[in-house]
Amino acid sequence: MNFIFFIPDELRAESTGCYGHPLARTPNLDALASQGTRFEQCHVQNTVCAPSRCSLMTGWYPHVRGHRTLWHLLRPDEPNLLHSLKQNGYDMRWFGKNDLLSPPAFADSVSEARNCGKSAFNFPVLPYEDPRYYTFLAGPYERPLEEHSDYANVMAGVRYLQSKPQQPFMLYLPLTFPHPPYGAPVGWHGRTDPNALPALRPPGLPGRPAHFDLIRASRRLDQLDESVFRQVNALYLDMTEFLDHCLGLLLDALAQSGLEEDTAVFFFSDHGDYAGDYGLVEKWPSGMEDVLTRVPLVARIPGGAAGHTASAPVELFDVMATTLELTGIPAGHTHFARSLVPQLQGRDGDAARAVFAEGGYARHEPHAFEGDPVRDAPFSIDPKQIYYPKVRVQQEYPDSVGRAVMIRTVTHKLVQRPTGVSEFYDLRSDPLELVNRYHDPACAQDRAELEQRLLEWYIQTSDVVPFEQDPRGLPA
Repeated sequence: MNFIFFIPDELRAESTGCYGHPLARTPNLDALASQGTRFEQCHVQNTVCAPSRCSLMTGWYPHVRGHRTLWHLLRPDEPNLLHSLKQNGYDMRWFGKNDLLSPPAFADSVSEARNCGKSAFNFPVLPYEDPRYYTFLAGPYERPLEEHSDYANVMAGVRYLQSKPQQPFMLYLPLTFPHPPYGAPVGWHGRTDPNALPALRPPGLPGRPAHFDLIRASRRLDQLDESVFRQVNALYLDMTEFLDHCLGLLLDALAQSGLEEDTAVFFFSDHGDYAGDYGLVEKWPSGMEDVLTRVPLVARIPGGAAGHTASAPVELFDVMATTLELTGIPAGHTHFARSLVPQLQGRDGDAARAVFAEGGYARHEPHAFEGDPVRDAPFSIDPKQIYYPKVRVQQEYPDSVGRAVMIRTVTHKLVQRPTGVSEFYDLRSDPLELVNRYHDPACAQDRAELEQRLLEWYIQTSDVVPFEQDPRGLPA
């Protein structure tokens, strides 16, 4: 079986058509879901790009090996799915961004790796209508479409399929959109009417962690009215529509290649985006809202169920265990992912399952924080850079990005923050997470049950014992 991983960056589930958004235009993703399985509740293990991808490829939670930052990627001594595939005869082709492997890990994990095209947007300096506000709002992408990195990388994938590649293969497409700044290519930019959007989650809710107010104050978002955040959300949908267009080009090429009946297609993202909800933009390392943790996961495999929706909770790194089962390759290491093959064959999964995410940094690890004056320049020193407020908040208010851990079931969510505001939500009556009931006596028993499950989870996943064993005798 061949594999294609189509991976948008920062795409939340609820902003696509097949996940119920009334204005989202994602016909190709919707068609893929009608031909395969859509996972209703897929949650990531970290809400930042690199840590999420490290978990995805290992089946490890971030705490197992300390993959919680942007600068600690998988190294050659660590397991990863791509390495397993390549070492078992797969032609492993990579077109797109990294945020996964350290430089020495590429040789044994990838046959070819390229990031094609130029930037997907004008990124480093504020190019926006009003530079007083760090809204991430941008104008349309006006350069030739062939230079857009996402389009160029997908077209590299198209050409690979057209070349009648040697089988088996893995085509790995880690793309950039709809990661902010919020702006789509001409022809897509501005297609969504901000005034027609459903109501956004409002700012100023009580019982929120400190980063909510600090993000709004440092980026001057608290001086803007709702129309700005509706524009953000609308452009996020436009960017997603463009990605869907690219997906359609790839799926058409796959159908024309004669390889479709032998190829599994997985569509998923590494985490979500606030996209104007709560009066916020982008994401936060210790943010655990569903708009950040819940991502689309749609998969179509040869001989699998068609038009199936699996409603039980799953975790993004389950993709790793699923791929290994479909190939028959043993993992070779202890991991915590579960295979989703039963769901891909039409079953629902474990409705009682809890999913977990963790993020943020502790004060005793200053090297983990964003804002290092050398490593993160110019964002750390130039107020004109779009990430300047973010890194300043982390440096000046470290507890606002302190460690956090989430446990979520179908009915409840608990977020524990040792140095900040903890949260508890009854998702049955409050699916948008608007009322933090952490201190509500009526929720004490439900909260205690999740706290116990969280403790047991930490005990069971606190480390991994290598399969390799050492002799206990003295060297000869």
